[in-house]
Amino acid sequence: MRKADLVNQISEKTGIPKVDVLVTLETMFKEVKDTLSQGENIYIRGFGSFITKKRAAKIGRNIKKNIAVHIPEHFIPAFKPAKEFVAEVKKLQSVKEDQPNPDDEM
Repeated sequence: MRKADLVNQISEKTGIPKVDVLVTLETMFKEVKDTLSQGENIYIRGFGSFITKKRAAKIGRNIKKNIAVHIPEHFIPAFKPAKEFVAEVKKLQSVKEDQPNPDDEM
């Protein structure tokens, strides 16, 4: 699913115009980026957490030049789903596994 598909689905389910849904989504994405870039985490109960993870400094290799390169300590964005979210996805996977696959019958 792409952003346009998500906007269409939300618009259909809520009746909110697509332009308003798009503006809301873009604002949410911007706020998540801004908050994480300031070093703060975002916790959404029942959905998950947008967090920053610290990566330690290490020595990497440039294979073309065959030299060691120092990679400094840095932070990366990450998403940690809530337990309810994980349980919902697992439930969907078990339902899909129980259903016969039409491709297997041929």
